[in-house]
Amino acid sequence: MKEQLYTIPVMDAYKENCECPICSMYKSLETNSIDFTMGPSYMEDDIRAVTDKVGFCNTHVKQLYENQNRLGLALMLKTHMDKTIDDLAKLSGSEKVSAPSLFKKKAENKGISTYVDTLKNSCFVCNRIEQTYERYLITVFYLYKRESEFRDLFAASKGLCTNHYADLYQMAPNQLNGDMLQSFITDLNKIYLENMKRVRDDLTWFIDKFDYRNADEPWKNSQDALPRTIQKTNSVDVE
Repeated sequence: MKEQLYTIPVMDAYKENCECPICSMYKSLETNSIDFTMGPSYMEDDIRAVTDKVGFCNTHVKQLYENQNRLGLALMLKTHMDKTIDDLAKLSGSEKVSAPSLFKKKAENKGISTYVDTLKNSCFVCNRIEQTYERYLITVFYLYKRESEFRDLFAASKGLCTNHYADLYQMAPNQLNGDMLQSFITDLNKIYLENMKRVRDDLTWFIDKFDYRNADEPWKNSQDALPRTIQKTNSVDVE
């Protein structure tokens, strides 16, 4: 089946000692997508046509800049700017902004507003990640349903960040049913809540260690509690 193409990266992520295997999968996809974007592909006409149209989000344009292929990024942004200028020049020349009236709350140029809003919410790298990310999530359910080894890995994991917990929770009814669905939801809630409490307790001790009365007490598992908390709450790896 098609899902089997994605079982290896999903299994590998769940074998890692990490706070959120889905974050690990996403990070790998993001790294691969940045490398692809800054590799020879940016000179291909079909790829360039897409980057010219959609551009990049704030997060990924910074990562592209850090990739060090400054010429490649400059070429992509230059032709993206060319297209944006041409498109908005045509729209601005063909539309008129009307004054507010009793029936319109504010002046509005729908063509330009729609174009700019679409551009603000589009990103070549995000789109490339999302295509595979969804397949990874579906594969989680595929493996849970068919592989006892994966169910054991899932139940023994360190849980998930809140965002990816929500993704799996919301997708579950469309991927599983009956007893298997109930079993998955039970396991999902258990690993999420138990591990959120574990990290919360580590963070509490991290805070308590700044009290002079605890200066001589051991750190236990709290020294990296803050970055682990940020991953749990915001899906961000700050280490």
